[in-house]
Amino acid sequence: MAYSTSLPPVLVAQGIGGGHQVWMYKSTDTQTDLDAANYITNGGALGMQLHAHVIAIDTDASPLASSIHMVNAIGDGTTDLNNGVAVTATDSD
Repeated sequence: MAYSTSLPPVLVAQGIGGGHQVWMYKSTDTQTDLDAANYITNGGALGMQLHAHVIAIDTDASPLASSIHMVNAIGDGTTDLNNGVAVTATDSD
């Protein structure tokens, strides 16, 4: 599934005075989809900053899956995330 500007990441935390940002993004796309070059097309317009963290939740993964990425490039119409780190959750009980 491709990124949709109608379901963008949302800013969930920002340091006082415009410090470090943390964004959350929910999608059926996988971690490797998000780290494709310029996956997010409107990060600059949303106010994303270079080095902001993005917590991504794969809403249709089984078992549950999420990943943490960092914005490593941002410009007009482009936002690039790094490869990220997978965070998986298993429930063995």
